[in-house]
Amino acid sequence: MDTATVPCGCPVTLHLPLLSDERAARQARQAVARLLEQEADACPREVAEDLVLIVSELVGNAVLHAAGPYALTLSLERGQAGIAVSDGTADLAGSHREGRCKETGGRGLRIVRSLGADLLVSRSGRGKQVIAVLTW
Repeated sequence: MDTATVPCGCPVTLHLPLLSDERAARQARQAVARLLEQEADACPREVAEDLVLIVSELVGNAVLHAAGPYALTLSLERGQAGIAVSDGTADLAGSHREGRCKETGGRGLRIVRSLGADLLVSRSGRGKQVIAVLTW
């Protein structure tokens, strides 16, 4: 598994090709948690916890609703982080659906927004990228 971390002062960028199954969210959480631990000066602990949750939700959504291949890119600098999760499905139709109260799922993007992240969805190659930007 190829993981690239580029420490060039600021920002720090992580690019991680993800597994193509339900283990992808755990893989992404662990990689991001390690990076945030190494770069603790760039990100307060409570923000780091939010970033790990955002990564988990975005990767989980990709694996559940889209085809692979999947990849995660995280760019971190003081006061801001950008998270991009790419997948192999170009369909943007379900990108902005919100969960209904009685459903057990469907709240991922709402959770991401409630943490203060701005969300963007764009086509990328044969698939799409869901991008969350969090500032603090």
